[in-house]
Amino acid sequence: MFSILEKKQFSPQVFYLKVHAPDIAKNRAAGQFVLVQLDDEYAERIPLTIADAHADEGWIALVIQTVGATTMRLCEKEVGDSISVVLGPLGNPTLIENVGTVACVAGGVGAAPLYPIAQAHKRAGNHVIVILGARNRDLIIFEEEMRALADELVIVTDDGSYGRKGLVTEPLRELCERASCPQEVVAIGPPIMMKFCAETTRPFGIRTVVSLNTIMIDGTGMCGGCRVNVGSEIKFVCVDGPEFDGHQVDFESMMRRMRAFQAREAHDVHCCKMKHHAGR
Repeated sequence: MFSILEKKQFSPQVFYLKVHAPDIAKNRAAGQFVLVQLDDEYAERIPLTIADAHADEGWIALVIQTVGATTMRLCEKEVGDSISVVLGPLGNPTLIENVGTVACVAGGVGAAPLYPIAQAHKRAGNHVIVILGARNRDLIIFEEEMRALADELVIVTDDGSYGRKGLVTEPLRELCERASCPQEVVAIGPPIMMKFCAETTRPFGIRTVVSLNTIMIDGTGMCGGCRVNVGSEIKFVCVDGPEFDGHQVDFESMMRRMRAFQAREAHDVHCCKMKHHAGR
C-alpha cells in the first residue's frame, strides 16, 4: 500500500497528494509517470505524471484534476489513507541537453508535470523561460516553484485576472520572434493547447516537445488504448512516450479518441456523486 503523507487543494477541482513511494522516488526521472489504482475492488488505472519527488524522504508528488470518477475518488482520500497500486516510474524520461534557451509552456494543471522538466533543463545549464497559463488566477499552480527556477516567468490568464490577458501562444510567438529565440519548446496542457503551441512554433522550425496524457490501462502497450498517430507511425504513449515531437502528432485524431470516452466518464461521475451523497 502507498500511504498519503500530505494533501493540498489548489482549486475546487485540483488537488496535490504527496505519496509514500520510496522505490519510485529513487528511480524516477523528469517526464515519467505512474499508473494509479485506488483499491482491489475499483480496478481502473489512471496515468499521473510525477510532479516532484524526494529520493531520501521516499515520496512522490501527484497533482490530480477531478475529471472522472476515479480522480474524484482519489481526491476524496485524506492523509493517512492508502492507495492500492502506484506502478512506475513508467514512460521515457525527458531528453535533457544543454541547448541554450528552453521555453517551458504550461496550460492549467500542465504546470505540475512541467515543473520537474523545467528543473532538469535549468540544472543542465539552459536559460529557462516559463509561461504559465490558465482560465483565471485561481487556476494558476506551481507559480512560486517556477519563479524560483525560471530566468524569465510569464503568466497569462484567459480573463486577465492575473498577469497578461490572453493565451499562452501569444507570449510564445513573441519569444519565437526574438533574435535570441528558444532552441527548444516544451508544452504541456490540454491537447488543444499543445496543438496550437506546436502550430505557433512550426513556422520558426523550433523543436517542440509535447507530453501526452491519454486513456491508459496496462502501461505496456498491449491494450492499445493510448495509441496515437505520430507522423506516419502509430505510437503508444505508455511505452513510446509520453513525449513526442509536437509537429508530428495528429492531435485531431487523438482528441476524437478521447472524446469517445467522455459520455461514459460523465455517467460514471454522476454515479460516483450519487453514491457519495447517499453515504452521507
